Amino acid sequence: MNEEKQQMKNMKQLLSNLIKEDSGQDLIEYALVAALVGLGAVAAMRGLSGTIGNSFNTVGNNLTNAV
Repeated sequence: MNEEKQQMKNMKQLLSNLIKEDSGQDLIEYALVAALVGLGAVAAMRGLSGTIGNSFNTVGNNLTNAV
């Protein structure tokens, strides 16, 4: 959980730095796209974490029962 908070903090800092720059509209657009991709990745990882955890538990239980 701390790693996710650190990643979000880093993303927030990156966006803050990019917004402060006056180098053009394209830079802000790229930053927004990167933020959306990052948020999508975090959401997907959270959604898949339960499924992956259940799979590992099933494999572990099957191995324990086989011994």
